[in-house]
Amino acid sequence: MRIGVTYDLRADYIAMGYGEEETAEFDSEVTIEAICSALAGMGLTPVRIGGVRKLVARLARGERFDAVFNFCEGLRGVAREAQVPALLEAYDIPYVFSDALTLALSLDKAMAKRVVRDAGIPTADFQVIEKLADVKKIVLPFPLFLKPVQEGSGKGVGADSKVDNPRDLRRVAQALLTRFQQPVLAESFLSGREFTVAIIGTGEEAAVLGVSEIVPKSNWVGSGYGYQNKEYWEDKVDIVETDAENASRAGDVALAAWRALRCRDGGRVDIRCDAQGSHHFIEVNPLAGLRPEYSDMCLIANRKGLSHAELIGRIMQAFFRRHPELKKARARAAA
Repeated sequence: MRIGVTYDLRADYIAMGYGEEETAEFDSEVTIEAICSALAGMGLTPVRIGGVRKLVARLARGERFDAVFNFCEGLRGVAREAQVPALLEAYDIPYVFSDALTLALSLDKAMAKRVVRDAGIPTADFQVIEKLADVKKIVLPFPLFLKPVQEGSGKGVGADSKVDNPRDLRRVAQALLTRFQQPVLAESFLSGREFTVAIIGTGEEAAVLGVSEIVPKSNWVGSGYGYQNKEYWEDKVDIVETDAENASRAGDVALAAWRALRCRDGGRVDIRCDAQGSHHFIEVNPLAGLRPEYSDMCLIANRKGLSHAELIGRIMQAFFRRHPELKKARARAAA
């Protein structure tokens, strides 16, 4: 069974002149090689494709795949993560991870929070700053936390993200609007502990794999798990297994959000507590990092005694449960 693998390789974009932070969401050769190795170990035939334009070219030449392991973040547009899934759906090719609707929705933090809030799941109060004049419309009490509405990997989150007064609110909002050319999310600052929850599965079959706590160290930058803290984490953060009570409570909120947003197969949900210790949804990552020994989801799997190949195997099991016809075809091919 041929399984195409779509991805954006960070080194390729660096070579084209893009910066380190611009490419923070993209993948390393180590990650792609590990995923392909895991797929091959399952008796599948991985076919490396690359990004959306390379997929377009191969499909236009008439090449087809039994399924695609879609790990492509995309580069341009508010729905960039949805481009590969939408294309695959047009060609009736099944793919691993969430569909185009969920990937477009989840990339927009404000839209995702609206759906989650509507489902009755706790999330911090928020408003969206589309243009600088919207700063005057903010009625939330200080302190507030600001970040770009459509970025991942902590981009745009730094030392100035927490603001305590109207002047800083305007200054930081203006800087983010100018730098990222997209709306800014302003939300009530959650001052408590932060967690990230790994989830495997889809719908009612989805389950929490494990929960990590994000524990700041002395060189922690700012008041959030931003780009500098993620990219240069060694002296800034400890990522540890949390206690049973917080794991349960964070897991419940994360799983409810995962289902409300209709995420599939595997990924992560970020959770943070308020001053009273109540757990709130921050955001979801339905295309979570899978770099061995590095990414949060892989670290959680390791603590649960799962190798990287076994983690990929769990994700593929969830995918095949959604596609029993492929599971049967695979069994016939192996017979």
